[in-house]
Amino acid sequence: MTGSAAPTTTHFATCNLCEASCGVRIELEGRRIADIRGDDDDPLSRGHVCPKAVALRDIHEDPDRLRHPMRRTANGWERVAWDEALDEAARRLHETQVRHGRDAVGLYIGNPTVHNLGAMLLGPMFIRSLRTRNRFSATSVDQLPHMLAAYLMFGHQLLIPVPDVDRTRYMLMLGANPLASNGSLMTAPGIRGRLEAMQKRGGKLVVIDPRRTETAKIADEHIFIRPGKDALLLASLCAIVLERGARLGRLAAFTDGLSALRAAVSVFSPENTEPHTGVPAAVARRIADELLAADAAACYGRVGTSTQAFGGLCQWLLAALNVITGNLDREGGMMFTRPAVDPIAMPRGIGASPGGFGRWKSRVRGLPEFGGELPVAALAEEILTEGKGQIRALVTSAGNPVLSTPNGTKLDRALSSLDFMVSIDPYLNETTRHAHLILPPPSPLERGHYDLIFHMLAVRNTAKYSPALFDPGPEARHDWQIQLGLAERLEALRAGKSALRSLKYRALERLGPEGLLDLTLRIGPHGARISPPRAGLSLARLRREVHGVDLGPLTPCLPGRLVTKDKRIDLAPAPFVADMARLEASLGEGATQAPGSLLLIGRRHVRDNNSWMHNVPMLLRGKPRCTLLVHPEDARRLGLRDGEEAIVTSRVGRVQVPVRETEEIMPGVVSLPHGYGHGRQGVRLGVAAQHAGVSINDLTDDEALDALCGNAAFSGVPVQVERAAASEVR
Repeated sequence: MTGSAAPTTTHFATCNLCEASCGVRIELEGRRIADIRGDDDDPLSRGHVCPKAVALRDIHEDPDRLRHPMRRTANGWERVAWDEALDEAARRLHETQVRHGRDAVGLYIGNPTVHNLGAMLLGPMFIRSLRTRNRFSATSVDQLPHMLAAYLMFGHQLLIPVPDVDRTRYMLMLGANPLASNGSLMTAPGIRGRLEAMQKRGGKLVVIDPRRTETAKIADEHIFIRPGKDALLLASLCAIVLERGARLGRLAAFTDGLSALRAAVSVFSPENTEPHTGVPAAVARRIADELLAADAAACYGRVGTSTQAFGGLCQWLLAALNVITGNLDREGGMMFTRPAVDPIAMPRGIGASPGGFGRWKSRVRGLPEFGGELPVAALAEEILTEGKGQIRALVTSAGNPVLSTPNGTKLDRALSSLDFMVSIDPYLNETTRHAHLILPPPSPLERGHYDLIFHMLAVRNTAKYSPALFDPGPEARHDWQIQLGLAERLEALRAGKSALRSLKYRALERLGPEGLLDLTLRIGPHGARISPPRAGLSLARLRREVHGVDLGPLTPCLPGRLVTKDKRIDLAPAPFVADMARLEASLGEGATQAPGSLLLIGRRHVRDNNSWMHNVPMLLRGKPRCTLLVHPEDARRLGLRDGEEAIVTSRVGRVQVPVRETEEIMPGVVSLPHGYGHGRQGVRLGVAAQHAGVSINDLTDDEALDALCGNAAFSGVPVQVERAAASEVR
């Protein structure tokens, strides 16, 4: 007798594996995912998805994903009950702080947190409960310079402009490869189609990058630039524009600092910077003229311009260039979103903090705080260096800093020396293998989703909520439930049990992320307010609107959206102006590299994002991607051959990796992808181990930073490359 087939149902959701926030259509046969494809009716992604969205099924079903708390013992890992695990974690964190002070506990938060509604809304309560200044995150190996520029120029660390790519006529792009990233600090699903549409309407795309990236290949023009020299070129472009005559337009009425900016960039003529950047002065002058002549233009720089010695200056000069060409807060230029949930406009205590800079410094090297966090490049030394304030216990959440932060080998060693470590993470990876306790949350398909941050960075205003596809079961705990459980226990250990405190936490648990989301939607700019009554957005409406709600294109919003005290743009913040002396000093340095050295840069693939995605078989299809890109001229000079192994050595480490010769990389530069290096012992990532590769962060230097803000300087690490001896070939 044949049983009846499982019923087929269709669900609409948002992929939360990268910044693109693509809408997906998921077909279920019972509880089995039969198909995942793009949602043609999603107002932002319009049917586009990349391979990562299809991998949501494999991630959910991954047999290596942890599903219950684990404790490390002398005999290996053992399962432990939730309450026992939370009690032990809170007790040991509390004991560490009682013995050694508040700052003896450190915290690291990885970038998947930003895709997690519950962790974003309720996680801050746990962070505050730790009461430590030793807080770190992926911010300082990524977008910190963007946030610093937003804070100092516009008054809020999250007030970051994005390209109005759907209406621009000219796009200047530095250090960005959105065809691989799907857009980054620019939520723009289907970015290839958007850029090609710009070109079809007569627009021009210019990409400046040390590598002919996937995006550079479709550009109207690609220009090589030496790694780490973008700030020099940007200063030259600003100088040329100011020489031609700034065109602030309506921004002039609420912009200060034009004279200070002019003085700061005056020595950076394109003739002075050409020997360092490799960009001819005539090309720089033409680009400046094209920016001024365009009906609407957007100057956009991303991770390659942030993760270098002058990352802060790069993001400031990019923003300044948009202002002085009249392209900030203008249709087709760089614009600000008006999201349905707007942390910038919310009352203090509910919304996001505007930020802060340099309010305290790291103990060992004196690196500045930003936004309540210290640069993660300082984490290892803060663990290894003895003395008052030494980190002796660590909490990690949704992160793998051994593979994602500079000098991962040193951090690996530091983590092994901790008295106690607890990780909120679904995997036993290169970082969490050092934990004494691992507290795993459910899969992305087992929680409701709303993109709090990426709606704030989208190229069109939309809103969409995706309910959980699967029930994680009664034994599962979401990130926010784990964090609230730890926070409540820590408070009880410090102050004793309290009925009022217990009531507070029970109320938060009942409200949950969805209750908070409904509240923030209702008080937002498009909200369905109760008093005074107004039709608009609420969680109930978003549940009905399964494809999402289109709130329209970006619209000019300055000066009203500025958060500076005087509601004016600061075109020349003092920290940036002062740091220009350091940039000017670099003009006196040699314009050529040290003999025999090459400059190492990273790269990203559309199938990559976080290191745990290397445990998904379908995302690793095709040719091996962990290879060293080398220009043929350099390969011949060094005796390297395509496909053979090379030894790459930096100040801090040494790796062995296959060579791939290509003219897509400029001479004198080599490239490795990020997120690999899965060969360490004690890791339970079966698929990733078969494609282990090497970690670029075993070569990047924890002492190579942007001196202004402490962001890691990944781009342009000096390395030596040599052919591997026959005895060394694996």
